[in-house]
Amino acid sequence: MSSMNAGLDDSLRKKIIEKPGMVLDDPNVMRALVAANERAMGANIVDLRGIAMDRLETRLDRLEDTHRSVIAAAYENLAGANQIQRAVLRLLDPESFATFMEVLRGDLQDILRVDGMALILETTQQEAGAAVERVGDLLKFTEAGFIESYVSAKRSYGSDRPVILRQIGAGLPRIYGERAANLRSEACLRLDLGPGRLPGLLVFGADDPDQFTPQHGIDLLAFFGGVFERCMRRWLA
Repeated sequence: MSSMNAGLDDSLRKKIIEKPGMVLDDPNVMRALVAANERAMGANIVDLRGIAMDRLETRLDRLEDTHRSVIAAAYENLAGANQIQRAVLRLLDPESFATFMEVLRGDLQDILRVDGMALILETTQQEAGAAVERVGDLLKFTEAGFIESYVSAKRSYGSDRPVILRQIGAGLPRIYGERAANLRSEACLRLDLGPGRLPGLLVFGADDPDQFTPQHGIDLLAFFGGVFERCMRRWLA
């Protein structure tokens, strides 16, 4: 017995005996012990316990990865909800349409952390054509039918979705102005402006290609779009 333990310090041996959990709970130590046991048994011996431990360890690693992913997703959803809540409260502050537009140009883009934004309104009025549209400005007037054509571009799913998230090679200069070339993803929020009015569209552009992708959920942006269109109905009235 003494020859077998010759390499183990008495104080360390005593500590392990008193607190075996410090060995059992350490995956690296346990892995080294199992490997040493397998070497001692030889290559012709199948250690079912070792196989079972490997499988349990693999399952544990998967569970830990899943746990971390769920926690990260929960924090991301909470941060997104807080972001949308702040944006909605800011939308409700202005007491004039001019102030409302200033909020869109400034605070709202900062709160939502987007690199480009445009509010598109369709019109049939002759005077709201090229002379009214100003490249680089937030508010864009377009011909009837433009919004459906724009959101349907390079898309295979139904056209009734309230929010479209997609990656893009670049933004459309007509919409984003000088920021267009740097944009790599965008969110398109359809706006129902009420009976008798042509549709509207609010678009957010981002330099990050992964900020808006079809794999992301749209619930928060759909809620924001619902609040936004109700604000627009009030101003248009």
